[in-house]
Amino acid sequence: MLDAASEYGRAFPMMMTAAGTVSAARVFVMGVGVAGLQAIATARRLGAQVSATDVRSATKEQIQSLGAKPIFVENVTGIEGEGSGGYATEMSPEYQKAQAELVSAHIAKQDIVITTALIPGRPAPRLISDAQIASMRPGSVIIDLAVEQGGNVEGAVAGEIVEKHGVKIVGHRNVPSRLAADASALFSRNLFNFLSAFWDKEGGLPQLDDEIGGAIRLTQDGKVVNPRLLS
Repeated sequence: MLDAASEYGRAFPMMMTAAGTVSAARVFVMGVGVAGLQAIATARRLGAQVSATDVRSATKEQIQSLGAKPIFVENVTGIEGEGSGGYATEMSPEYQKAQAELVSAHIAKQDIVITTALIPGRPAPRLISDAQIASMRPGSVIIDLAVEQGGNVEGAVAGEIVEKHGVKIVGHRNVPSRLAADASALFSRNLFNFLSAFWDKEGGLPQLDDEIGGAIRLTQDGKVVNPRLLS
């Protein structure tokens, strides 16, 4: 969100002054996982008008709880949005078409768009096309947090900030490293809490059952064993 604010170059909150009124920035978050929820919360704290979308219907309540407006495709068959572990899965062709139409109508009104959508073991889904970028106002900003997995945005380049149709597309690599101390602390705390729940004091190592061990294990005996990585 700090990257978005610096590249946007305008005020986020509505400001009413003797010199006139500045409208609040409009922020649209695509993908409501951990990063998406934090983006919503931060944009709200900065005073922006925030909306968000996700393929998982369960996130609608989470979006509303943070004071943002949910933007969802309704009454479309073939939706398979909720995958294992809270991640999204690929959508049906009917859903993809309906979502593209809904996003196209909404995205043209936004000042800042943040994309965070990832599907484990697969390239990042394409959410924003060149035509949709062209519909945005010059000076708008798109932050593609999935750029290292192929990107959610057409034309995004990993490690670069590019401009298309007057819109900046930010494709920073390794975004957590830009807040290295906090990111490291949060990651290490999660690892500690997870391993502590399964720690065998006598053996001096974690004891994971087949269900949990199989879900998190990536390699074993020099071979890739995780089903997501093998598909």
